[in-house]
Amino acid sequence: MENFKATRYQLKTIAGGRVFNDGGWVLDDPQCELPSLVRALYEKKQLDTKDLSYGIYRFADWLPINRCLKGSCAPITYKSEKLAQKLGLENLYITFNGYFPKIGATMNTCSFKETEAYSVCGRLDAQSGKVLVVASAGNTARAFAKVCSENNIPLLLSVPEDNLSALWFDAPLNDCVKLISCCKGGDYFDAIHLSNLVLKSDRFLAEGGAKNIARRDGMGTTVLSAVTFIGQIPDFYFQAVGSGTGAIAAWEANLRLIEDGRFGNKKMRLMVSQNNPFLPMYTAWKAGSRALPDYDDGVARRDAETILAKVLSNRKPPYGLAGGLFDALKDTDGDILKVTNAQLEAAQQLFEQTEGVDIHPAAGVALHSLIESVQNGTVKPQDTVMLNITGGGEKLYKQNRQPWMLKPQLVFPLDPDPDVVLDKVSALFA
Repeated sequence: MENFKATRYQLKTIAGGRVFNDGGWVLDDPQCELPSLVRALYEKKQLDTKDLSYGIYRFADWLPINRCLKGSCAPITYKSEKLAQKLGLENLYITFNGYFPKIGATMNTCSFKETEAYSVCGRLDAQSGKVLVVASAGNTARAFAKVCSENNIPLLLSVPEDNLSALWFDAPLNDCVKLISCCKGGDYFDAIHLSNLVLKSDRFLAEGGAKNIARRDGMGTTVLSAVTFIGQIPDFYFQAVGSGTGAIAAWEANLRLIEDGRFGNKKMRLMVSQNNPFLPMYTAWKAGSRALPDYDDGVARRDAETILAKVLSNRKPPYGLAGGLFDALKDTDGDILKVTNAQLEAAQQLFEQTEGVDIHPAAGVALHSLIESVQNGTVKPQDTVMLNITGGGEKLYKQNRQPWMLKPQLVFPLDPDPDVVLDKVSALFA
């Protein structure tokens, strides 16, 4: 982006409301004793949207970035006809994150995790000299690997061995990207634990997950895409959740759009869903609890292995802390639903038949939740609905392409020696 200047913003702690300046990579308010997210307060209160050629940076006014990186694509929103007709909806808008050139969607990782990666890496100081560390169940790792490889940013990925099939690419990656893994039987939580061992060295920098304002505000561009296309804030927002970070981001974007003043003062009802039987947030929400239930490690790993939407298997999501998913759902009169493997597969088939492109299992979870909400009368025919398709077009993209698979340089047991992990991983970046 020509003549780009770093976005101007401050940070606000949700618990307590303290406003302060960003020191460059703040993830928490050091003066806050309660678990709390911090939120970006942008200097520009009205969004000045650039054209699609800017990619995700068309929303740069509301991204906490120092620079723009090459290769991004913004989420694409369009009004559904065939799926809407099938569901009996007059105002169904699909925000598509993936590969579907027919509508202008060209994310070649086929996932909305690209929105996170381009925003987070745009926030990163190019002169920091640190290695960015990202733990992932699959799609996030693929997105960060693409962005960091193309922009020569040192990156360490930690991904469960059972999820390595998600790490496909067009071509071999830049050597600045390294991958470690926890052995078979491990899940996303085990990958996070492994990455935390590495972060004991100040040579490595935690990406921060939901605590990173750049990750959330990157994901929030899905809502910015929808609202600027529709011209108003929708009544309902549907998305599948593993951590709930995307739904938190949608809520935050919604609040900024209300403050903008041009799109109405509505709060979208957040309708989020989990893949049964992996249901920690669903269980807590239905019990009216801010605290997540105890989840036995063995049972959690078994449930994570059972679900088809593997990316929805976060055991420690940002649910109960101030500004987390519990607060987002309360503020928007939202709900959490559950969807079986069979139901999500049927929804995937319906989407491909009606809209003409394949979608990821997590997007199938979101679609079935919409179908169920129409059938039970929660969503009325005239309601304006945003369906966030968080990944799709992978089958289409892989036609006539031979994927290159990223393999781990190191594989560790589920309870590794911390010193061994740090020594071996540090050697990868010697």
